[in-house]
Amino acid sequence: MSHHHEHHNHGADDVSDAALFWAVTLNLGLSVFEFLAGLFAGSSALMADALHNTNDAAALLIALVARKVSRRGADRRYTFGYRRAELIGAMIQLTALIVVGLYLVFEGVKRFFQPEPILGGWMMIAAGVALVIDLGTVVLLWALSKGSLNVRAAFLHNLTDAGASIAVLLGGAAVYWLAWDWVDPLLTLGIAGYILYTSVNMLRRTSSILMGAVPEDLDPAAIKEACERDEGVRELHHLHVWELDESHRALEAHVVLEGDCIEKMGAVKRRLRETLQDRFEIVHCTLEFETVSERCEGLEKELIPPH
Repeated sequence: MSHHHEHHNHGADDVSDAALFWAVTLNLGLSVFEFLAGLFAGSSALMADALHNTNDAAALLIALVARKVSRRGADRRYTFGYRRAELIGAMIQLTALIVVGLYLVFEGVKRFFQPEPILGGWMMIAAGVALVIDLGTVVLLWALSKGSLNVRAAFLHNLTDAGASIAVLLGGAAVYWLAWDWVDPLLTLGIAGYILYTSVNMLRRTSSILMGAVPEDLDPAAIKEACERDEGVRELHHLHVWELDESHRALEAHVVLEGDCIEKMGAVKRRLRETLQDRFEIVHCTLEFETVSERCEGLEKELIPPH
């Protein structure tokens, strides 16, 4: 049995959590201001953007807490550590965002059939303030987003918020100068559609990691073939590949050695580690070695089918 563990710094771990704290503060303030402005102006698009920003503030708060929890090392109960805390945080925020998106679809459709008077000037003022704060948050989260799926989700939310704020700003101009009140519910539906599209895609990615799926860019059959090319390996079976988090891949497998390679098991082990790391970026591996006579039974129950 061999165990190989390496740890890599992906950049975000060294950035102060103060950036996340100020991003939370800015987004909470923006949400309150924009929602009140939306109520005063009668704009569902402004309220949609406010609800989106409220969710982003909650997402950032979850990201901050999960980030602190994920730094805890392994203990007796959680032998892999707490890395997946950030994934749980991402799952919570994305689920909430989907609920918000569905509500905005309902609100936008209702406004087409039950239009309300809209103050275009207030729309433009509130959208302008939101754009400045969204861009400020994007700058704060830029460095953090490079090493965390959870923080990247929050970063992308604020980046799309900036685009939504530009759209609402232009919509306010259309309402103010052209009296195109129908632009407001149309913008609401556009924001909601984008929220749902991006959230579902990221939720699928997060779920696949939590479910222990094989990374999308890896083919178990290719891993099996590459390992079996080693002169000391007769067969590789009971192969399982998964992600501990978005930055750490793990593998476990049974390796059947050629008859004359028992004494050279250490060399075979080293070569397999190098193959797994260099070709497939797998740095956490557990290999159980067997001889032909010790080859385990029950191969018909393989979870990963042969190529």
